[in-house]
Amino acid sequence: MRKISTRVRNEIDADPVYRYCMRALALKDHVCQGRITREHAVIYGGKQVDEKWAIVPICAYAHNVDQFQDCGILNKEINVWMALNRMTAEDEAKYPRRDWKREREVLNKKYGVLSYTQLSDI
Repeated sequence: MRKISTRVRNEIDADPVYRYCMRALALKDHVCQGRITREHAVIYGGKQVDEKWAIVPICAYAHNVDQFQDCGILNKEINVWMALNRMTAEDEAKYPRRDWKREREVLNKKYGVLSYTQLSDI
């Protein structure tokens, strides 16, 4: 498990979205349980991507950690879907050896386009 860099941690700490489970906000598919965790959702070149967009906040139940180890609802594909929908063109240019657009299209067909409108309900 890779630690989050100080630069990225500071960006995350300044963003109120990271206080909530993004999966619950996006899919409304569970009742959150446990603490909010940070999942490195994207792997590139065999390493976890240490960028704010690639780290998604999810509750312990959705992350299968703490008391929910091996009994939560972890779905790595959903976490990747959320991360890829937060990438900018600049982010894609930093990691050019993958077809991000194609990956995002495939996941968006399955889960829809990630919407932040749910954050207004908080």
